[in-house]
Order: sequence, then C-alpha cells, then structure tokens
Amino acid sequence: MNHVRNSITSNNIIHPVKSPALDREDGRCLTFNGIQKGKISNGVNWTVLLIALLLAFLTLTLAVQAEEKVFRLGMIGLDTSHVIAFTRLINDPEKNYGCRVVVGYPGGSPDIPASANRVDKYTKQLREEFGVEIVDSIEELCRKVDGVLLESVDGRPHLEQVKPVIAAKKPVFIDKPMAGNLADVIEIFRLAKKNNVPCWSSSSLRFCPGIIGMRDNDKVGKVLGCDAFSPCSFEEHHPDLYWYGVHGVEILFTIMGPGCKSVRRIQTKDSEFVVGVWKDGRIGTYRGLRKGKTDYGALVYGTKGITQSGRYAGYGHLVDEIIRFFKTGKVPVPLEETIEIFAFMSAADESKAQGGAAVSLASAIAKAKKYNGLRRSRKGRLQQ
Repeated sequence: MNHVRNSITSNNIIHPVKSPALDREDGRCLTFNGIQKGKISNGVNWTVLLIALLLAFLTLTLAVQAEEKVFRLGMIGLDTSHVIAFTRLINDPEKNYGCRVVVGYPGGSPDIPASANRVDKYTKQLREEFGVEIVDSIEELCRKVDGVLLESVDGRPHLEQVKPVIAAKKPVFIDKPMAGNLADVIEIFRLAKKNNVPCWSSSSLRFCPGIIGMRDNDKVGKVLGCDAFSPCSFEEHHPDLYWYGVHGVEILFTIMGPGCKSVRRIQTKDSEFVVGVWKDGRIGTYRGLRKGKTDYGALVYGTKGITQSGRYAGYGHLVDEIIRFFKTGKVPVPLEETIEIFAFMSAADESKAQGGAAVSLASAIAKAKKYNGLRRSRKGRLQQ
C-alpha cells in the first residue's frame, strides 16, 4: 500500500508528499503530516495552533521558574512583634519582593517576660495567618531556606543561635540588639567573616528618611555635631542601653558616622545622658528618655544650619534594605560601625561605674576581644 498524504501548494494544486516525516519539499518549505507550514487544512491554521501551544508551554515554564526563584526566608526567635510586622511586609504580594518568609523557629527566653509571654502568640499567628511552617531546630530551618532573620528579642542567645546559620552558609540579618554583650557582637562578626557569610544588624531608625537623610543634607551641610534621643527602658539581663537605647545610639551614629573615641555618661532616675567625643573633635550626645513624652529623633548641627531630624517612619525602609541585602549579598552597614555602636554603649556602662569618667571605645573593644580569646582557648582545651 502506497502511504501518501495530500499537501496544498502555493497554487492550491494537490501533490502527494512523504509522511509522516518532517521534510523539505523544495528546500524552502517544511511539511508535517502533509500540511505545509503556514497553510490551512480542513479549516485549521496549524502554524497558529503550534504557536499557541508553544506560548502556553513557555508561560507555564516561566511561571514555574518564577515560583522556584522565590528567595525563601526563615525566622529564628518568634517572640517579638517584629516577626509579624516583617512577615506582613515581606509576604505581601503587592510588594513583589521576590522573597517569602516560609519557616520559623520559636525560641524564646523564659526569664524575660517580654519573650515568654509572647512567643506562643506570635508563633501561632505566623502559622495560621501567614502559613509559616514551624520547625523544632535551627538546623532544620536552615535546610529549608536561602536566608535567615534572627529576631529573638533577647540578645544573649544570638551568638549560639547564629552559629548553625553561619555553618550552613546562609546570609543573616540580626535584629536589635545584635547580642547581649560587646564580646558576642565581635565574635559573631569574626565567625561570619571567617566563613564568608554576609551578616549585619541595625535598628529600623537608621533607614528612616528623616534620619539617614541628615548625613547629606543641603540645609545642614557638613555635620559638626548631633544630639540624638529615644526611649530608654532597661532589661536587667542586658547592658543598660542595649535594650532600647540602641535605637537612639543608632540614630547618633547614622548622622555622625563612625569615629567616636571616648564617652562620658551621666545617669539620673529618669534620664540618661552620654557624651561622645569623635576623633576629629566633633561632639555627639545621646539622651535616653524614661519619663514624660518620649520619641525618636535628633537635633543636627552643621556648617549651613541647625536642623531637627525626621522621626520614626515604620519598618518599611528597614525591610527594603533587608530584601536588598538578601538579593545582592551586600551589607548596608559596615561591621566596624556596628561594633563601634555597641562599644559606645558598653563604654557608657563602664563610665557610669566610674562615676562619669571618660572611657575610650578602644579599651572596651580590647577588653571584649581579650575575653573572646580566653573563651576560645577554654573551649579548645575542653575539646582536647
């Protein structure tokens, strides 16, 4: 039996062509099952149909690829309102961040009411409202994500909590306070740098437009000095300014920049006042508020004018920086500046202990590094 099919040529004359192979009849035109490309058989435009099928396939493929490229985030420490606020922003489809919080590890500190009384509530809300998977270990969390937000409200466990994250080579943002003491801050950065893991920390106040905009402001000119202020409640397990004063100190360094060499501190029942002297002779102060109206901000002194900074503007600007960090791997705040912020606060505690004497930040950093060296030596001996 002669297996042939009919094809329609350009002049509509019927000719037999080979089937079922796809071949060239005249060196210019392809046939498939007897139908020349672009021609109509039985009312069907096969080219249009094939293009439609191809486009449908490509659309499905791109959709799958887009879903696969979502940057998966995990949260450690579900005992702060930040986990709800951040997740609501990050997972908002209208933001189109390309990132999503997908896993959480509860953590929690039983000796801090602000943690113990909230961890179950926020864990439940993340699971039920946002569909976040809750896991039993940080190691398991790291296996399911591309990046980590360390959110524990208690800074003390941050060093131990971040170690498996660094071991898993996951980029990490650490919420305030970065740690429970200066030695841990320095050790976290040492481990991250040693393992080539991007790592940073910041208060949300840094990225508020009215704060960060003071560093390069036409009305201010070059910054000559700054008086920053913020609420300053204490938490007994942390250095005095770490718990809430860190917000105001971050404002001070955001505007002044690094380079503080020494501090003096005055404390009364309702207030804190810390005077920092910068290496270039500029003076910056931090006032901690515990009575009356409290707020965040600064008065900035410059070569062109004296200007009031802007106020707190929510978490959105910090979240924008966090997302940019996870997408690029580039930290927006140098580790040296963050270390200096915590050295400022630790030196302020030492100044208080010495009756308001000047304490150098270099001495506070040296003391912390010495402690870390001894700590690593003890650990090495125990492992032998």
